[in-house]
Amino acid sequence: MAKERSERSLQGGVWLTLLAWLSVIALIASALLMAGAGPAYRWELIGLGDAFNLMRNGVYAAIAAVAISVLLLLVSAFTRRFGTGVVAIIVLAATAALLYMPWQQWQLAQQVPAIHDITTDMQSPPTFVALRDAREAAPNAVDYPGKSTARQQQNAYPNVQPLQVAAPKATVLAAAQAEVEASGWQIAAITENTIEATATTRWFGFEDDVIIRLTELQNGVQVDMRSASRLGTSDVGTNAQRIETFLNGLRERLE
Repeated sequence: MAKERSERSLQGGVWLTLLAWLSVIALIASALLMAGAGPAYRWELIGLGDAFNLMRNGVYAAIAAVAISVLLLLVSAFTRRFGTGVVAIIVLAATAALLYMPWQQWQLAQQVPAIHDITTDMQSPPTFVALRDAREAAPNAVDYPGKSTARQQQNAYPNVQPLQVAAPKATVLAAAQAEVEASGWQIAAITENTIEATATTRWFGFEDDVIIRLTELQNGVQVDMRSASRLGTSDVGTNAQRIETFLNGLRERLE
């Protein structure tokens, strides 16, 4: 009798160990799929649709890891096998951390409008010249989309406003160029009044085009800016944040 009980206990321990390994494998698979989707697309190993499929499969793997871990935790608690219970808790915590960023991006996408072209001057947006050919070859339009986008931008990003500074135009232009270079953007052209550059996102390598325009005022210079994605309907707030961050940095640099 004792021998049978021991054998059942051993078999139960084997099954719990197997569940623990399955939860860990599902977690690792999820991390690899989600982390690798961006670089694989950026290095042109796969298309954008395939990259999104990898991310989607990564989420499915994470859900599987959670389900297995919950089952493992319940059975471990019932059988008082605390070692496998600890594994379940660790996998659950790691999966939650892994899913936090995609969940945060999804939440943000629900809160912001599906627009991808942001400017401080919606009446007369800065116009791309040096980057026009590159934008014409991309899916998104070259020209500013118009009133509908402007209305959505005003409601979602009221803080995107021109910057006015009391400084000579040459000084502002030099400071703007220094800020562009500090931001890591690739400069396409610089004129007396404008700077055109391309910002590349870190993970997927999406290219967003930026133009900074200087207009002389009676007592200084007004800095207008436009940031537009080449690809995608929604930028999830990236372009608005880029403009605000850049103009704040430029203000500090000039001060």
